[in-house]
Amino acid sequence: MRLPIISGMKVVKAFSKIGFQISRQSGSHIILVKKNGQKLTVVVPKHDELATGTLLSIIAQSGMTREDFLKLVNN
Repeated sequence: MRLPIISGMKVVKAFSKIGFQISRQSGSHIILVKKNGQKLTVVVPKHDELATGTLLSIIAQSGMTREDFLKLVNN
């Protein structure tokens, strides 16, 4: 299944649904943190459109699969 063209803010909103919180922002990059026994950090660029490789990297950082991310975005 293909990944959608999506903005950085939509990715932040999607990850907030599963417990990630904005920790800080450094320039145009938003750092999200999730604490579930250990600290999980994801960096999301605040761009209008994320490149496919960048989006795949963000999904990998979060420990999710592509399918899980697509379900999260579509809900």
